[in-house]
Amino acid sequence: MSDDAGFEYITTNAAVETYTSSAPIFEGLLKEVRELSKKKPEATMSAGKVKLINRVLTDLLTILKDEPAGKYLDELDDDALPQMSDAVLTMVQFETALTSFRVRYRKYVYNEYYWITSEQLAAWNEIDEEE
Repeated sequence: MSDDAGFEYITTNAAVETYTSSAPIFEGLLKEVRELSKKKPEATMSAGKVKLINRVLTDLLTILKDEPAGKYLDELDDDALPQMSDAVLTMVQFETALTSFRVRYRKYVYNEYYWITSEQLAAWNEIDEEE
């Protein structure tokens, strides 16, 4: 397999690790905020909730900020606390960007799905050279 093996988009193992560790936590938070928003969409979020959510969003921004959808992503405003419905809108943008990240960098190769990372391509190249 050549260095890029014809893959248009390549990420890193570090980015994949951030994705795989943060995405499930983010999805759980989004589910909870959606539920709270259904009950009281106009309610203002507590500073504690905003801080908790922003910790995850900050991690996600490290991998998503340079992606095409990254220019639309921002943490929740912890000075002017957002309403639940506003938080959902912000978080849905992250959800969409996460989906795009997965679709962009996870491909079906050798009869299974792999993250297309520079490290994975190097490993495949090493195997090809040994054969």
